[in-house]
Amino acid sequence: MNKAIYIATTEPSSGKSIVALGLFQMLLGKGAKVGYFRPIIGDSKNKKTDNHIETIRTFFGLDFNPELAYAYTRNEVTILRNEGKIDEILDTIIKKYKAIESKNDFVIVEGTDFSGESYAFELDANVFISKTLGIPVIIVGQGEGKSIEEIIGALHMAYDSFRDKEVQVVGLVANKVDKKYLNIIKSGLKKNLHKDVLIDVIPNISLLSHPTIKEIADYLDADLLIGEAYLNNLVGDFVAGAMQLRNFLTHLKENCLVVMPGDRADLLLATLQANSSSNYPKVAGIILTGGLKPERSVLSLIKGLSSVVPILSVKEGTFFIINKVGSIKSQIYAENIDKIRASLNAFNKYVNVDALAQRIISFSPEGITPKMFQYNLQQRAMKNRKRIVLPESNDERILKAVARLQASDVVDITLLGEESKIKSQAQQQGIKLDFKNLEIINPIQSNLYNDYVETFYNLRKDKGIDHTMAEDLMTDVSYFGTMMVFKGDADGMVSGAAHTTQHTIRPALQFIKTKPGVTVVSSIFFMCLEDRVSVFGDCAINPNPNAEQLAEIAISSAMSSKAFGIEPKIAMLSYSSGLSGKGEQVDKVRQATEIVRKLRPDLAVEGPIQYDAAVDKAIGESKMPNSKVAGQANVLIFPDLNTGNNTYKAVQRETGALAIGPMLQGLNKPINDLSRGCTVEDIFNTVIITAIQAQDL
Repeated sequence: MNKAIYIATTEPSSGKSIVALGLFQMLLGKGAKVGYFRPIIGDSKNKKTDNHIETIRTFFGLDFNPELAYAYTRNEVTILRNEGKIDEILDTIIKKYKAIESKNDFVIVEGTDFSGESYAFELDANVFISKTLGIPVIIVGQGEGKSIEEIIGALHMAYDSFRDKEVQVVGLVANKVDKKYLNIIKSGLKKNLHKDVLIDVIPNISLLSHPTIKEIADYLDADLLIGEAYLNNLVGDFVAGAMQLRNFLTHLKENCLVVMPGDRADLLLATLQANSSSNYPKVAGIILTGGLKPERSVLSLIKGLSSVVPILSVKEGTFFIINKVGSIKSQIYAENIDKIRASLNAFNKYVNVDALAQRIISFSPEGITPKMFQYNLQQRAMKNRKRIVLPESNDERILKAVARLQASDVVDITLLGEESKIKSQAQQQGIKLDFKNLEIINPIQSNLYNDYVETFYNLRKDKGIDHTMAEDLMTDVSYFGTMMVFKGDADGMVSGAAHTTQHTIRPALQFIKTKPGVTVVSSIFFMCLEDRVSVFGDCAINPNPNAEQLAEIAISSAMSSKAFGIEPKIAMLSYSSGLSGKGEQVDKVRQATEIVRKLRPDLAVEGPIQYDAAVDKAIGESKMPNSKVAGQANVLIFPDLNTGNNTYKAVQRETGALAIGPMLQGLNKPINDLSRGCTVEDIFNTVIITAIQAQDL
């Protein structure tokens, strides 16, 4: 039974981190408990944790000892090999690998980095280790600076090296390839290979090919003078500051790194002013050379500027530093979330994930884990792309969420507001938005405005709305955004970061209205706990539903649960379990439970039941031993808003659970409300579930 995959490369800087990250996310999304192992890591001058291990551990929130995730450093292997202790090396690698394998459903083994040894030795070492461990291989090669023939030849040669030693090769990945040659290279790689070998080609992604200021600072061992918050700025080019100011300014380029002598305060201040000016491109950072640093008065002036970039100081001269910067190879590291997400996006977009999963996965997990749930959300949104309107463009959290959504490439976004103000705010906050692929609509200036006014007037004139009132209301972003959804100009709307729940959903109730047979608009949260995903309802809309309404909320929540891949087991919560309690509130829950059973006998439901008996197997068996739901409930229905809202917030804050929602149920089209205390993560996830809701219409 296959429980692991080995990622090998053909040379340095092949970009195997893209494959490692992508495989990790894919396997977590399938419900696996995934381990990570590196037989040999590079030597660290600062004795820090291996960058690859730390990136995987940090980004995916894994709890393991980094020292147990590798067997040897490169230097340790060299010493042992020179002493003829090859068997000792392999015995330790096997022992450490088996320890990780025994604790996980699947293990991703990442090969060596091709640094400090000959290519032939490194390749042979990877062949030998993968054969010794008895696990199949994915080979990653890179196409930067190569001809088509060289790219194909290098991967075929590596393939032959593994197959000659009878190591199974699952697939070949050509990375960092010129986009216009993707199909040609894929066709060339397929020649003379077994039909079962998967072939994938990933283009050169600019975000991944450029180093960050942090990478440059570490490589140069530079002192950071200012701008720590912007160390993840990408460097697209570099410019030497060694001329008069009027000439220097004309050489500035977008995201450039400016290298200048440390005593050129005139160029330093001019660069920072240009960075703040709308007439000049943004600067990624500044390096001051020669060991010369600005005087205290100049630094004080810089720190007071509204727009600051990282400023580094180095001892070497300008010419030496420019040559050294040009040799830096970009890497992915734990702190650079943008690069990690770009890597995952590239993997999902250019690798045949489903085919790869079929080839390497050999287990059947029970239930659904939070990682599986979040992964599946993005995959579903990506397969049937929808447009979501966000009315609250003046909120910084909204713009940050849009930047992340654009990086994930799963939905299309429309922002409501003034384009100039949105661009200005994004620039001031350092939020990188792709405005070419972002629709911005100013409601009152839009060519949609008059049509929307007329539509709203006709829909609501029987309710006392006249043309003047319709015109006024349609300038409100909540009404305009909701009308976009009603008219089909957007597929869904997410609002509430800066508005009340009532302000967000009132327009929807007025003209989106409820689905046939639905009398209650309700809400659920997807609570991503440590080892499971539960559905909580209703925690946001209905203050005190009666028995009939509570039953409808339960049925709606169960249907939402199914729609998102969670087989519902419904717990109708109360302060007592079974027949033990009496009182108006527990009687309401008991009556609601019977209504659910009558209307939907196909649903597993239990109630009244206490929270602990609903989710804890031992307590559930003790209090309700014959129940099919007790101890394993995943849809928890609260008797009133007071209980539900407080419980979800208590669980969220005390356990660190991710609460995705609220997602509104019962409307004809998806309109979802955010909490005014929402985070960027909350907005990101709510937009994605809104897009998925829109797919079912």
